[in-house]
Amino acid sequence: MTSLPGGSDNGGAGAEPTSLVCARCGTRAAGPQPTWTCSVENGTRRYFCDACSRENLRAIEGRLDSAWW
Repeated sequence: MTSLPGGSDNGGAGAEPTSLVCARCGTRAAGPQPTWTCSVENGTRRYFCDACSRENLRAIEGRLDSAWW
């Protein structure tokens, strides 16, 4: 996904999260990071840090839910 949280892809503007937590490893960030990945799984946004994104790139591009990787 290439748009920022709260963008037009989810029906309008919304509040951006103040801090992000990687759904895979628990790494914290103080806001949207350009190297992180956002995935929508079962209607819920999940964020993945750059390390987890790189490690699981093929699964992400194959649109597998994170439970598979």
